[in-house]
Amino acid sequence: MTHAMLKGSNVPLEATTVRAVLRWTPGQGVPDVDASALLLGPDGRVRSDEDFVFYNQPRHPSGKVWRLGKKRVTEGLTDTIQSDLSGVEPSVGRIVLVASADGVTFDQVPALCILLYDAGADGEPLATFEIKPETGAETAMICGELYRRGEGWKFRALGEGYQDGLKGLATDFGISVDESEGAEPEPELTASQPLPPEQPTSVVPQQPPAYGYPQPTSAAPAYGYPQPQPVPVPAGPLDPNFRLPPQGPQFIGR
Repeated sequence: MTHAMLKGSNVPLEATTVRAVLRWTPGQGVPDVDASALLLGPDGRVRSDEDFVFYNQPRHPSGKVWRLGKKRVTEGLTDTIQSDLSGVEPSVGRIVLVASADGVTFDQVPALCILLYDAGADGEPLATFEIKPETGAETAMICGELYRRGEGWKFRALGEGYQDGLKGLATDFGISVDESEGAEPEPELTASQPLPPEQPTSVVPQQPPAYGYPQPTSAAPAYGYPQPQPVPVPAGPLDPNFRLPPQGPQFIGR
């Protein structure tokens, strides 16, 4: 039986591996939504930045919490986090499930909900929760959390929002955030994104390579062959008796 949950309610989980499916209806002007998870220790904060599972770090080092990615279904679009609860480290007491939109408020995301499934069985979801922003200005939402209760786990529906997006939410839970000037602050975990190359410090503009190929410098030989060196010109006046040599037969028309 599927539990239709209200904000703040909870439900016990018998499943050992669960899929938390974030679902919404796409359309013109609707932002893309990403699912993330934070694994929290006894103090309610991450133990390190590795406890943040998101689009640039889709799998926790323990291998027990991972992001399955986005999928189009009949009801709309989904992004999914899967958790093997039986193997989660004992020092992790809660797994917070998060939705974020890239700088766009969640009042523009229709039919946002989270569905909890038993990953080891087919059938209806164990629980559903319709997520409704309280102010309409939220750009990140805590949808719910998986938490330990005795020897088992439970799921609690939350629906709490952040107006400063994933940056504000991640900071609250102890994630290091890059505050680079002139850029939208994002979590520092960007292993799948190479760092941009350093800009040259010289004020002389550099010419871009033609057609993607590097250009030889003036000292480099062209096409792999050494270039002739210029013959020095005498500093004094030219000899008045100097004459060009007569043309050879190779220059005579045929």
